[in-house]
This record gives sequence, structure tokens and C-alpha cells, in this order.
Amino acid sequence: MDQAEEIGVVTTIEPRPRADFVRTQSVEATARRALGYLNAGFSVHFRGPAGTGKTTLALHLAALLGRPMVMITGDEEMLTSTLVGTQHGYHFRRVVDRFIHTVTKTEETADKRWADHRLTTACREGYTLIYDEFTRSRPEANNVLLSVLEEGLLVLPAQNQNEPYIKVHPNFRVIFTSNPQEYAGVHDAQDALGDRIVTIDMGHADRELELAIAAARSGLPPTQVAPIVDMVREFRETGEYDQTPTLRTSIMICRMMSQERLAPTIEDQQFVQICMDILGGKSLPGGKGDNKRAQQQKMLLSLIEHHCPARSFTSVGEV
Repeated sequence: MDQAEEIGVVTTIEPRPRADFVRTQSVEATARRALGYLNAGFSVHFRGPAGTGKTTLALHLAALLGRPMVMITGDEEMLTSTLVGTQHGYHFRRVVDRFIHTVTKTEETADKRWADHRLTTACREGYTLIYDEFTRSRPEANNVLLSVLEEGLLVLPAQNQNEPYIKVHPNFRVIFTSNPQEYAGVHDAQDALGDRIVTIDMGHADRELELAIAAARSGLPPTQVAPIVDMVREFRETGEYDQTPTLRTSIMICRMMSQERLAPTIEDQQFVQICMDILGGKSLPGGKGDNKRAQQQKMLLSLIEHHCPARSFTSVGEV
């Protein structure tokens, strides 16, 4: 993403493809499909659990579209006015009339000013809107999008008396993301909105993609990230956690290996402790008894020893 530009109260971003964006056949196929829908005039919704690259892919597509971008993150407190705009301050006007020198007439007026918010700015200018985790907003806040996506009209609140609605720019597109596996603070998307967008389900990346991304984000060679990726993938398959270990887990461990110049081996106590911190953190506090937690720690140590046995690698940077 390049420099930001202020337009009224809305900041737009000039998106650019990130240098470490990993392209595999599966990623390119998904991006190609989504870009085809967007170019055809549809909006796209990436739906999947945390750590599956939904937001990263949305930003990548915004860069491919080549237009300025605005971004919104869904929130329980989101209102229609948060998306569209609201009254903002006052414009004062004072007129003093002394046409007759013995008489002074004063007239004062105060008019409220209207300020566009991100959805309105994107609709006017034909920008790309990324609505991240949109199901965290209450459905009624998103109702304004129905006419935008179907009729190409953005209906403005009654407070904006001078402009009841605006015609949506033909280049305007929305890229939505959502996580259906989270329950706290998540609402069901209304059918009317879902019927107007193309939903692409995203799962956890395959091993090839996880290896490529972990290597790109940590700067380590694939041979050193492979045992970490395999360890995290096996931990994910056990189901013995409260929070799913995702690709981000592998990236965290690999980046710490790179920073601290550690070898992925059970003999390195600092490496083992980092793995225990990051993997063990996937259990919620108080969610398990002492005995259960001890069993999980034993399982994690077994996973580390299996995938990172003694003397299997030299430390980072050594020959």
C-alpha cells in the first residue's frame, strides 16, 4: 500500500501488491476467479476461519483493480451513519446591513454541515471498499448496502436535505470478508445481502502454500520452516486446543527462530520454550484443569521432539 490521501474526512489508500505475497497455483486460481467476478460488476465475499488469508487476498485484489481503496472493519457499534456519513459541525453566516446609516440590521444563520463517510466516498468516486469481518456489524447497519449493490443507488439519511441519494460510480466494488467459525460478536448475514454477492469459501492453506508463506515472511529457507509447518499442522489435526493454530502460528515461531538465530531442535531450550509459549497459548486460561494442561504440554513436547529431533539442524546462519 502506498501513500494515503485525505479526501474530506475519509482517507484513501493507493494499494500495491505486497512484495512477499506468495503465488501458488491454488492462490492464483482463487484470485483469478474473484477478479473475474469483480470485473463483471459483482462484489465478492471471502468466507473462512482465521488465518486463511482472507484479508491479504482482499488487499491483493484491490491492488489488481488499480483504484484507490477504503477499508472498514465490522464492529458491534457500527451504525448506518458510520458507513454513510452524518452531520458534522456548523457553518455560521452573519450579515450586517447598514444601508441606512441610522439603522443596523443583523442576520445570523447556522447550518449543519454534512460529512461523507467511507461508503459514500467510495460510491461517489468509484473506489474499492474492503469491508473486513462485516458480520461483526449488526445486520441493520448493513441494510444500506442492499440498494447500493442492486440498484446502484446510495440512499442518504434525511439529515442531508440537499442530496437524498447518489448514483453509485460504475467502478465501485466491495470485497467482504467474514469468519463463520467465531461466535462471540458475530451476526448472521442477512439473506438479502448474501444474495447480492459472490461468496468464495476459503480453508486452511495446503502444505505447499504454508511452507512458501512461512519462508517468505520469516526469511528462512524452506528446509528450516518445514518442520515448524508440519508440527503446527499436526497439532491442528489433534483438536487438542481451544483456539485453532493457524499459519500465523508457524510464522510466529519461524520469525522468532530467524530473529534469535535458533535451530529447530529439541536440544535448544530457548526454541522449545518459544514453541511452548506460542502453541500452548492456544488453550484459553482456566479452560482446562491442571491435569489436562499437563497432558497437553506433554503432547506438545512430543510433537516438538518428533518434528525437531536432536541435532537435526544447525542454527540459523550456520553452515
